[in-house]
Amino acid sequence: MLSSTEGTTAYAANEGLTAVVNEHTDDVFAEAQPSPGTEANIGSLMDEDAEMVFSQNWGMNLIMEEEEPYDELGFDVVQFFHFYTLPWFFVTANEEIESIADIDEETQVSPTPEGSGTAAPLEHALSFATDDFDRVSYDFAEQASAMEEGRLEVGVGSYMNLEIEPGWLQEMGGTVDYHIPTIPDEVHDEWESDSGIAVGTFPGDEIETASGAPDEVVTPIFEYNFVGRQDLTYDMVYAFLEALHENREELGGYHEVLSKLEDEENFTNELYEDVPLHAAAYDYWDEEGLLNDDHERADDP
Repeated sequence: MLSSTEGTTAYAANEGLTAVVNEHTDDVFAEAQPSPGTEANIGSLMDEDAEMVFSQNWGMNLIMEEEEPYDELGFDVVQFFHFYTLPWFFVTANEEIESIADIDEETQVSPTPEGSGTAAPLEHALSFATDDFDRVSYDFAEQASAMEEGRLEVGVGSYMNLEIEPGWLQEMGGTVDYHIPTIPDEVHDEWESDSGIAVGTFPGDEIETASGAPDEVVTPIFEYNFVGRQDLTYDMVYAFLEALHENREELGGYHEVLSKLEDEENFTNELYEDVPLHAAAYDYWDEEGLLNDDHERADDP
């Protein structure tokens, strides 16, 4: 199972998933391994170096539309279960940037590090507000010092499952006086009508480390789900999901972000539209009463 790099929430949570499965069944063995991210994960499926990998909705949309770099995969992609929800919003310590429309060609912006699977959709989202910006690249934990030293004007924050501030964002609040700029109504409307951007909101006062925020933060939202190949062994998938689901009450003990999966509906509520479920995943979730008429079953392996 591949998610992201070591040290990230994704990797730590993935270790929790595999620990629960391995503790409760001898029918399958799951191993969490690090990965550069979602784009590399799809490559690992192509090379058959992994069985399950996490992806997000922007990349899955490109896959289903057969757009580059996913236009020659050579296999059918299916999904298994929902992992977590991650909104990405813009942050700045520059008091003159009240709105993302204040960003111009001289503004230093890091919309996640270059090469990140989230970078392309956030750059796309910014294109509706500004014609250009000075693209710089900083890891999440580097953003605060870069802002403090004047090397970065606009970075990003996240709010995992719309409940948890990541540690690096909390550290940012202790280093610089940052705020969340507003999103103009016309940009919000453009995001809503763009097929590649999922949009959500949450109350701004929930981000406790920010010095200021709109009453409602408008943000692109990414759903991270585990996906794989359609030809993955039926019994393996069924045994994995059965062990994970039946012991879901233990997940929060391994990582806070997994606690949402203790409510069984969250395994399927945020599945991707137009992406079929693996045959075993469809059958298992259907037997548990967790699917609806919009879900599609892939062919048997």
